[in-house]
Amino acid sequence: MSEGTKENNGDFQFPKSTTSNSTSKRRRHRTDQNDSTKLLLALLAGAGAAFLLAILVLMSRLEAEHGGGGIAGELAALKPQGAAGVDDQIYLEEVAQGHASPGLMLHGAKNDRQNNLVNAIERLKGGYKARLGQFQKLTGIRGDTHRDNPMERIVKEAVDNLDGIEGALKGEGAMPQKLDMKQDFLKMLNAENGKNVHESMAERFDKNRKANQAKAAAEAALADDSEQPPHLFPRFPPLPPHLMAAQQFGQQIITDTLNNKPTIAGIIAILQTFLSHIHAMEVEKKTATAHQVINAYFAIVDSDLVPFERAYRGRPIFPIREDSSIFMSLGAYRDHLLGETLRQAFKNAKHPERLFVGAVVQNCFGIDVQCRTGVEVKGKDEHGNPITEVSDRPPDVNGIEQFCTDPEYSKYCDSGQIRALYVNETESNGPTTARYFASKLWGGETYFLQADAHLRFAPEWDRQYEEEVKAAKSYPKAVLSSYPPGFSEGDPPFLGGSKGTRLCTCEFSTSDVEHKIIRINTGNNCRGEEEHPTQIAYIAAGFFFARAEFLVDVPFDPFLPWCFMGEEIALSLRAWTNGWDIYAPRKNLISHQYRPGRMGLPKFWENTGRVFGRPGPGFNTELQTITLQRIKHMVGYEEATSTNLENHGTSIVLTDYEHYGPGEVRTMEAFLEHTRIDVKNFKCAYIDWCNECTLD
Repeated sequence: MSEGTKENNGDFQFPKSTTSNSTSKRRRHRTDQNDSTKLLLALLAGAGAAFLLAILVLMSRLEAEHGGGGIAGELAALKPQGAAGVDDQIYLEEVAQGHASPGLMLHGAKNDRQNNLVNAIERLKGGYKARLGQFQKLTGIRGDTHRDNPMERIVKEAVDNLDGIEGALKGEGAMPQKLDMKQDFLKMLNAENGKNVHESMAERFDKNRKANQAKAAAEAALADDSEQPPHLFPRFPPLPPHLMAAQQFGQQIITDTLNNKPTIAGIIAILQTFLSHIHAMEVEKKTATAHQVINAYFAIVDSDLVPFERAYRGRPIFPIREDSSIFMSLGAYRDHLLGETLRQAFKNAKHPERLFVGAVVQNCFGIDVQCRTGVEVKGKDEHGNPITEVSDRPPDVNGIEQFCTDPEYSKYCDSGQIRALYVNETESNGPTTARYFASKLWGGETYFLQADAHLRFAPEWDRQYEEEVKAAKSYPKAVLSSYPPGFSEGDPPFLGGSKGTRLCTCEFSTSDVEHKIIRINTGNNCRGEEEHPTQIAYIAAGFFFARAEFLVDVPFDPFLPWCFMGEEIALSLRAWTNGWDIYAPRKNLISHQYRPGRMGLPKFWENTGRVFGRPGPGFNTELQTITLQRIKHMVGYEEATSTNLENHGTSIVLTDYEHYGPGEVRTMEAFLEHTRIDVKNFKCAYIDWCNECTLD
């Protein structure tokens, strides 16, 4: 199930944020009671909806619109009552959804379930009260001065109801009646305003859509007077709560984008449509084989993304500005350092006004599912082997929200320099897809920088990278790339200046999971005193910097879902055969948090197992085994020839391959000779020109 809210047809809608407006806008509401009431209504329609749903996963079940009054009504017929009844009902739901085996005893895990539910209630009661405190901070309405505050009343009622549920779980009374918080909230607002606010969700959506279309028209009228290009209008807000882009601005925004009138908002609408269809596919194909899932995924790419790809093939989507602007592409998978990475980037840039960010925020939002940790090491057993555990955790922090609500940085969000695409964890399928999405948020900036979302930056990093790439002999078709040095949280500020690492070695993986795919690595460093940057063999996906024409020559491939290893050798080969030379920066200007497994951070392959009802990394490995054949075909593996793929029933991986394979400036065979790769014998030889820094 998805972490976003869903209508009955399975369509994805945006997860809601704890913040509904920028700091500057919130200040204007603090002393105006009427505006505070409007904010309450906004919370109900937007962030409030997430609030009500995320308060308690159990509550969402109790409030389910079943004909018999929801599960609370059904519990009356269950024997025994209380915790056992709740336990059985949740168990039956999990069986129906494919999360549990019907062969298990109904009460086999009763105690664990009861304890988990009680703990969840305690956490979520705290969430209620924390949200009340945040609301009071946002509006200036405090309980001690506004005793009839509707938010305070609804929170008290909800907490009382949770206490009753907790008591029932402990066998200390009957389960409370269904609490319809939404209607209570509406009634309170109605009494507060003296207005009829009992409008349907469809009416609210229509009203919001018309308001946003009017706003878009006003922005378009002002665009001619703006220093920013008109395709950046209408601006799609970087923070939830908001509707789908097509709901905000109308379906015409997609039609225009596909017909040579592109806008960032139109592109986001296309990507959101794709994600909603992927969500529906995951529900439908929950028990399907890996081949069936791949076939269904490629079909959705073909229907939703290929028309967009075809419309701008061989040319930039937007005119490239010659103003030294930088677009930073960030794919963030449940990343707690995204907000700090953005702060560091803007704080240390010489020209933060020229920095634009496209962030793909892949989070567990805590709606409809319980968020989970990665595999955490809790200790060692008597034999010295690690003891691991995956446990429940709160919803992920939204790094965009951290950044955009920081008074020091909110101006960059208000000016449209932050573009965000929100992706439910359940629709996340690896870095290759996230980087494809992020690349589509580019808006005509001069330079393209791809990076991970856990970085630190040296002072004036932007100026120095621009000067460095211009110093390369092959500029403007030069790419800077490296594996940056590492940092740990708590380290002093990063100042940069150490010798740049050089990507000069490779190996064929011996991992059972990676199936002999080529992995790149570092070689010798140079002295650091060279007059110009010198060439290296490979591009690191976690950091490279080039002119934006790179996106035209080497467009990101939408047909590589569920891949982890393999993207770097594919990116390197495609760039070089399209005439781009790869260089190592002579000095390190960013640092990177490297994340060993012992940190227990979530991994996308764990999510894949949960989505398809097969916990663990195994099903993702099955999917990756298929999609890796696309990269192996590109590099020349015997197993991945067209004939062998046809014989094994996996030729679908070559869909639209001609647009995302090797270029025509130099050949694939020339690249393998250039990098000393022997695919037939699975060997990587020493690259003298790279390790000895001799090729300008």
